[in-house]
Amino acid sequence: MKQEVIKELSKADIIERLEEERKRLTKLKLNHAVSPLENPHDISANRKTIARLETELRSRIIAENNNK
Repeated sequence: MKQEVIKELSKADIIERLEEERKRLTKLKLNHAVSPLENPHDISANRKTIARLETELRSRIIAENNNK
């Protein structure tokens, strides 16, 4: 997921998407432990997506606190 797409999401959507991506990462890791994935780079790509979502969520929280 690209940063431009993440910026368009609402705060609630980001939180929901973050939960989904964390569950997906857990599944990918379990599947990879049992038998190697066809594309193991999916794990690192998923981690980067989670980091992007967390960064955007954190920046919005900071922006809200600064506006108060």
